[in-house]
Amino acid sequence: MKAAVQKSFSASQEERGKLYLVATPIGNLDDMTFRAINTLKSCSIIAAEDTRQTRKLLTHFDITPEMLFSYHEHNKVASGPELIRYIIEGKNLALVSDAGLPAISDPGADLVKLALEAEISVIPIPGANAALSALIASGLDTERFTFAGFPPREKKDLERLLQSFQVSHGTILFYESPHRIVKTLTVLKETLGSRKVVLARELTKLHEEWVRGTVEQCLAKLEEYPPIGEYCLVVEGKNEAEEEQERQAWWQTLSLEAHVAHYEAEGLTRKDAMKRTAADRSISKRDVYNALL
Repeated sequence: MKAAVQKSFSASQEERGKLYLVATPIGNLDDMTFRAINTLKSCSIIAAEDTRQTRKLLTHFDITPEMLFSYHEHNKVASGPELIRYIIEGKNLALVSDAGLPAISDPGADLVKLALEAEISVIPIPGANAALSALIASGLDTERFTFAGFPPREKKDLERLLQSFQVSHGTILFYESPHRIVKTLTVLKETLGSRKVVLARELTKLHEEWVRGTVEQCLAKLEEYPPIGEYCLVVEGKNEAEEEQERQAWWQTLSLEAHVAHYEAEGLTRKDAMKRTAADRSISKRDVYNALL
């Protein structure tokens, strides 16, 4: 099988429509690009995560599509194939999310897959993105980074995800709700230690706010001022200084059993001693448990 090649603006597929992924503002309407407005005006169909929210945007820019279609997580299985059929019949379709780039932590990614399977051209119309906006103003490393979306709700799943970043040098980007940000930061501290983090909220809006500091400092700030609004959480990656400290760590010559025994002698339970040992060695708790069975 040959690699698939897309020539986005070739005239050879004019009988088919195209799927445009159109970025919308994450707060400030002035961030809407001229190209995004013109693309929305030229498309017969606009598919939106929340049609009520999108209708406000369209009204503001005087955009009146032939059809405004609802496409979200709960109807994507039924709506996706129908939207693809419209494109195959020759209609251009623009996909938007409530804010920012579509297909980032939303069902737009599934529509893209369907379009590519049907050999439909998928064309990005770039614009605002909350995670990257938070990254570039965070003051943390921008050379390497990983976007991890919304963290898992269950503590065990969150610990497992964070453990996978224990030896990663790149900055980590999350989205998090105000109801869960304290819990996520607490588990992050337990799993990754005292990393530098940045909390960014209300980006591009009047009350845009940045909190930069260690995990402990940011938790203290949230205790003083309870969290409001959706957050972008930017987490420092592991640095070379940390690795050097680990190479010279006091436990380097100890076996796992002796390492755990050291913490038990300090008064920790065996379970907590195993957890501390796993954190010291940047390995999972399960690895410690299995080794000591």
